[in-house]
Amino acid sequence: MLGGEVFFMSIIKIVLATICVVEDLNMGKPVETVEATPINPALLQSNLIKATGLWQQFNQKMLAAQVDGDSNQADSSAFLKATSSWAFNLLKQPDTLYQANMDLMNNQLQMWQRTYAKMMGFSNVSISDESVRDRRFRDPAWKENPTSEITMQSYLNFSGFMKTLTSAHEGMDSKEAAKAEFYVNTMVDALAPNNFAITNPQVWQKVQETNGENLVKGLENLLHDFQDGELKIRMTDTEAFELGKDIATTPGKVVFRNELIELIQYTPTTEKVRQRPLLIVPPWINKYYILDLREKNSYVKWAVGQGHTVFLISWRNPDTDQRHLSFDDYLQLGTLAAIDAIEAASGEREVNIAGYCLGGTLTAATLAYMAANKDDRVKSATFFTTLIDFSEPGEIGVFLDEEQVSSLEKLMESNGGYLDGKNMGSAFNMLRSNDLVWSFFVNLYLLGNDPLPFDLLYWNSDSTRMPQAMHSYYLRNMYLENKLAQPCGINLSGTDIDMSKVTTPVYFVSAHDDHIAPWKTTYLGTQLFSGPVRFVLGESGHIAGVVNPASVNKYGHWVNEDLSTDAEAWLKAAEKSDLSWWHDWDKWVSEFAGDEAEAREPGKGKLEVLCDAPGTYVK
Repeated sequence: MLGGEVFFMSIIKIVLATICVVEDLNMGKPVETVEATPINPALLQSNLIKATGLWQQFNQKMLAAQVDGDSNQADSSAFLKATSSWAFNLLKQPDTLYQANMDLMNNQLQMWQRTYAKMMGFSNVSISDESVRDRRFRDPAWKENPTSEITMQSYLNFSGFMKTLTSAHEGMDSKEAAKAEFYVNTMVDALAPNNFAITNPQVWQKVQETNGENLVKGLENLLHDFQDGELKIRMTDTEAFELGKDIATTPGKVVFRNELIELIQYTPTTEKVRQRPLLIVPPWINKYYILDLREKNSYVKWAVGQGHTVFLISWRNPDTDQRHLSFDDYLQLGTLAAIDAIEAASGEREVNIAGYCLGGTLTAATLAYMAANKDDRVKSATFFTTLIDFSEPGEIGVFLDEEQVSSLEKLMESNGGYLDGKNMGSAFNMLRSNDLVWSFFVNLYLLGNDPLPFDLLYWNSDSTRMPQAMHSYYLRNMYLENKLAQPCGINLSGTDIDMSKVTTPVYFVSAHDDHIAPWKTTYLGTQLFSGPVRFVLGESGHIAGVVNPASVNKYGHWVNEDLSTDAEAWLKAAEKSDLSWWHDWDKWVSEFAGDEAEAREPGKGKLEVLCDAPGTYVK
């Protein structure tokens, strides 16, 4: 980030060079280019001077930012330990190193052979490998100039070379190998030529089209997003949505509130409803409305339309005053309190329940707690992309070991007793850095575009905090020690938690491309229960695989009744449906929904209406 003057002097030189006639590699003949927008030299110079000034301001903010060394110490230590182990281990595999280097040389040689053919007049020859389809380089600008095409292909060859080496980890501890692979590949992704103004031809096209205004706007975006010593990349226009107005709009009322939750009861849209209400338990890492974004993709609105009396938990966004809240509290003040409140609001003792991600993990613990206490009020449970067995947590595991969890605990202590959701969000985003970090970096800061309004990304940016007591317990007992999957591995509110005691029918829906709750690991949860279990695998990822409206059927799903095999065998024998899993779930849950009943209006039972949905905690 330092040396801004040198950086922008390089930009000025290259921008001025674009004014001149660009020479092709084709025997020195000028490139035939599409008619471009004329450049205004005076305006261009003015904008470059502005951009240089903004860059200097950014450097000053960077230098003035106070970086907490303790919070970064564990990350640095994990990085150095993993990459050093990997590098030394590579020295023990000379054959692998030799073959990888030979492949890189051959790939580079083929690229230069294609370049020479292009120079000799073979216009139908592409310098880059046509078999490569990397969406970072889909823009035609990468192939309109030979220098850009060579840069792109050389990077892709190098990237393939490094990924070959990171996959060579025989003899290493599996967790340490996964960390090394993640760290090295993350660095390789960061070095992609599209992430740098000097090597991204799309940026130079934009410079020519706007006379450098994109650089000014991009640096203004950069200064705006650099807050509290951190770069907080805006994925969407945060001013484009208002809760209750154009997002989280399904009509309903808050009918119950305690220290931790507000319980929303949604207004029925059918004359008759199903007898047993449906309680939805969302995760508390983000706000609840992932399941109620907009009318066209709202699972809540759809479920209400199917005749369910839907109740949904809206978790409080805790601060220092709630640092003491434990996992026990999330059980007692969360799921159990909600079930009690539903009986008061609807008159129905029995419910169906659905938990999403971390909300599903709590739901599983709730089922085991209720089973141990002979409480049979839950008649069916649904798990959306939920980990119960954490033995293989997937890519997120690179951030979770004793040293890093201890560092997080120190960070929570110094921050007032909670972990800001942006810390978790940043970790999840880094697992898909090309899609969730660098694409936005290029769009905002290099091309100078404004973020687009997108409901899903608005929700993703609306992070919450997690109280220290609960989060430390969750990370240690679930992720580090996998105690939830062990019979009586944990004790909640004086009760040993044993999943094998749960006979409630359960339904799992997981997502094939989920990088947060890997489907093969969620599948392990099916082996923990003693009652009937159905497992459905949807297409796409952690969010889109769940928010897959029945009216659109964008993604299909796989079904296999035989859960006696491992995940790979299950999928191989599964049948594919092109419909959304919502259809399959509605058919399944109907068996446990009971008879028809009169529609229940919020506030007509024993609980009074406290306020309109979406309530106060979400705000």
